[in-house]
Order: sequence, then structure tokens, then C-alpha cells
Amino acid sequence: MKRNKAELFISPEITIKEALKKLNKSAEKVLILVDENECLKGCLTDGDLRRAMLDGKNLDNSIKGLFNNAPKYFYEGEYSKSDLEEIFFVHKIELIPIVNKQKKVVNYEVWNDFLNDDKAAKAAKDKLNIPVIVMAGGKGTRLAPFTRILPKPLIPIDEKPVLEHIVDYYVTEGVSDFIFTLNHKGEMIRAYFNGIEKKYNVNYVIEKEFLGTASCLTLAVDILPDVFIVSNCDIFVKANYSEIIDFHKKNNADLTVISSVNHHVIPYGVIENGPGGVVKRINEKPEFTQLINTGVYVLNKSCLSHIPEGEFFHMTHLIDKLMKIGKCVLTYPVNEDDYIDIGQWEEYRAATNKLERIFH
Repeated sequence: MKRNKAELFISPEITIKEALKKLNKSAEKVLILVDENECLKGCLTDGDLRRAMLDGKNLDNSIKGLFNNAPKYFYEGEYSKSDLEEIFFVHKIELIPIVNKQKKVVNYEVWNDFLNDDKAAKAAKDKLNIPVIVMAGGKGTRLAPFTRILPKPLIPIDEKPVLEHIVDYYVTEGVSDFIFTLNHKGEMIRAYFNGIEKKYNVNYVIEKEFLGTASCLTLAVDILPDVFIVSNCDIFVKANYSEIIDFHKKNNADLTVISSVNHHVIPYGVIENGPGGVVKRINEKPEFTQLINTGVYVLNKSCLSHIPEGEFFHMTHLIDKLMKIGKCVLTYPVNEDDYIDIGQWEEYRAATNKLERIFH
């Protein structure tokens, strides 16, 4: 299959920030480094960029030293399907460049072509024996007037409510157990999920008062294992959750915040001034790149003992408290386009388009 290879081409001279933006626009998780003649110089993965961010690299730094300068590749017309399968499944890589005799990149092959596209088959991979607790008790005031009638988790996107989209994705990641914390119009959420056919288990805990996003977790303490995932009900994060859990455990984290790369351009000239109002510089439409909190977390059950009983306490309060007492709080970044916020009208419309691309 001939592909639009140019969308993956980057120069070895670009910055980490530029590579992140390029990767965000791509459907793949790998960028191909080429010279001015489009000859292969290396491959850069989303994992390479994630490690750079976790190591605290300045995003304006060059990608030199981050990429694989000796990637696997095949010559055009000199490989078979079995050759590709061996590389993909043995070496666990996602993309293989195809080059001509001059090593000019003429095409590429991707791992996804060798996976069964059926979602049920995808879900049959190694079971992730960790539950997801979804905080589904909020009033959803940002999505009024819909939420005066429907609870926010039941707001529809395509032919299913938001919460069912979130659950279905976790099922493809191997999750089979869910806990919903309910409050506002919670009986409607329970009635909906009790009335559909499903191949997963749902437990419900009822929050009688609005005590914040962390306090509601204590209601489920008796049914939670040592490690679990927490998600807001209006957040969708596409990620490899097995990798995230491994990252959390290998680094002995108490809490891991799943973060997202966020690019933001100020659409004005930003003035830097000195004493007396003297203009030193005008930065025209400056761009900033930072990691933002997605509202999805991996927690150790022991963290719940630090939530004060009966007090209003958010997840951000819990994170601050854990850091102050010396607990290990880490972040795991994902690409910008893999994070979808459905919490207000502008994001809701954008999320509709993004989710349709993911699930269709």
C-alpha cells in the first residue's frame, strides 16, 4: 500500500517541540528522519519523545541523541509479509521504512496492518487486572442546559453516551471491572448501564454529598485493589494502559498523573517591558508547549488514607498532600491528540469529531 510518507518526514535538526507537533498531526506513532534527498537517517517514536520529557529535556532542544539512527528497514520489492511479521512481532516496533537502493524512503509498513481490526479480538489481549473507577457524580454545569435533564456521563456522542465510549475503550485495553461513583442523577446512569448488554462488570458507589473528586474514592475503598485507575467521566485518553501501569510499578510511584502535551499560541504580540514602561521586545504570537493534567490517574490504594474524612477534597489536593509528605508522584505524558476533554460545549463539539475518527 502506498502511503503519504511525507507526513512522517522530519529533519534531524528539528526541536523536540517541533517533533511533538508533527507527531500530533500524524496517524502514526513514529516519525522518519530523512536528509534533503529523503534518504533514511533514523526513526523517532512517541516513546523517545516521552522519555525526553520525563528526563526534563528543554522542548526547544534538538532531537539529536533521542532517535534511533540505525532503524530496521527493507528494500523495495525485497521483502515478504512473513518478513514484516517477524520484525513487527519479534522486535515490537510499529513502523518499518521501505527504501530504494539509494536508501531514499519510498514507503513504509505499519504494525496496525497486521492486527485484527475487530474490537472484540483486540480486547482479548492480556487482561489488565486493574479496575477503573470513574467519577460520574458531578453536576455538569458547563454542559447546561443538557445536564439539567441528563447527567453529564449520558450526554450522547454518535450513538452512545460519553461514559459508554470511555468504558468501551478501556475494555479494548483489557479492563473488565469498573466502579462508578454517582451523585447527580445517578439513578439514570445506573438504569442505563443495567439495561444494556455488556461484557464487563460495573459496581456503583453513591456519594450523598458533593465532597470533591478525591473524597468520593474513599467510598470504594473496600472493593479496590492495591493499584487502580481513576478517570473523570468527561475525559477520554487514548493510551497503552499496560505500559502506564508498568511505568507506575517499576518506578515505585504512589500516584501517576497521565498528562498531555499541550501547544498554545497567544494570538497577539506579547510585550516585554522594563522600568518606566520601556519596551524591550515584542514577541509576535508566541507559542508555548507544556504538559497538562488530563484528569486520569493511576493510584496506589494506600494514597486514600491521606484523604481527610468528611472534608471537601479534590484530586489536586491529594496530589499536593502526597508531594508534601514525600510520596512519589510521577507523570506519564501522552500526545495532544490522544487527550479529549468533553467537559464544555466547544470541547464537546471537537470531541465528537475526534471520537468518530477513533472508533470508525
